[in-house]
Amino acid sequence: MVDSLKLVVITGMSGAGKTVAMQSFEDMNYFCIDNLPPGLLPKFWELIKENGKVTKLALVIDLRSRNFFEELQQVLVQMEDTQMIETSIVFLDASDEELVSRYKETRRTHPLAMDGLVTEGIRKERALLEEIKAEAMVIDTTTLSPRQLRDRIMSEFKGDNTHTFRVEMVSFGFKYGLPIDADIAMDVRFLPNPHYIEELRPMTGMDQPVYDYVMSFEETENFYQQFKELVLSILPGYKKEGKTSLTIAIGCTGGQHRSVALTERLAKDIKETELYPVNITHRDKGKRKESVNRS
Repeated sequence: MVDSLKLVVITGMSGAGKTVAMQSFEDMNYFCIDNLPPGLLPKFWELIKENGKVTKLALVIDLRSRNFFEELQQVLVQMEDTQMIETSIVFLDASDEELVSRYKETRRTHPLAMDGLVTEGIRKERALLEEIKAEAMVIDTTTLSPRQLRDRIMSEFKGDNTHTFRVEMVSFGFKYGLPIDADIAMDVRFLPNPHYIEELRPMTGMDQPVYDYVMSFEETENFYQQFKELVLSILPGYKKEGKTSLTIAIGCTGGQHRSVALTERLAKDIKETELYPVNITHRDKGKRKESVNRS
């Protein structure tokens, strides 16, 4: 018999990347099943216990009705009562605009808008999934390529302990929207902007001249020390509460200079505590360059 099972339930908005997510778990040697009705989970669990060879299971479940949602909640509680199962829920999301764009590209019909607008189907689905989303790890795929989504899932779940607490550092530009999976978002647009220095404009916060410029101001140093102290003081609390990760997003206007430099510095200081793994994502660092190349 199997001693314990790691169960990952993959759900979220239609078109947000559940197929890529399932493939990522397959690459991590999870036994994966697509669109299993929640009511069959207990029977499947009995088969797994008899087999004794499956220790990691990922299920893609589309919760397109209230009955499915309620059934899943009841089944997960029932299964976790066995004290032999460790459950995680991954909720894949994306902006309405991006979901509409993906449906237009694939020419698919939204499952909840068979005879209507895609936007109406998305609205209905968001309402149905609101409760389960509140209990899940949310991954926003709006700006992620399939490869980036795969890397994000691999970083979260690779290894035997899915509950290792890690810090996700994200820089972004407010002009491209706030990351919806951010737990803490800090606006640094009040700091001096390298964009207005002609020789610094083409660079990013990862280039030393820009980094040095951003950090050269007294207001930057005062802000940074206070923000770092705040972050380091609250991380133990988030870990104690059982979160698997904390996403800290730092934003400036375009996500090129100030946010990138400060994200790099804070990530380095958190790593040096040797208490938390840290991943860095500069979401919008290349957006301006891509725009120039396309024009």
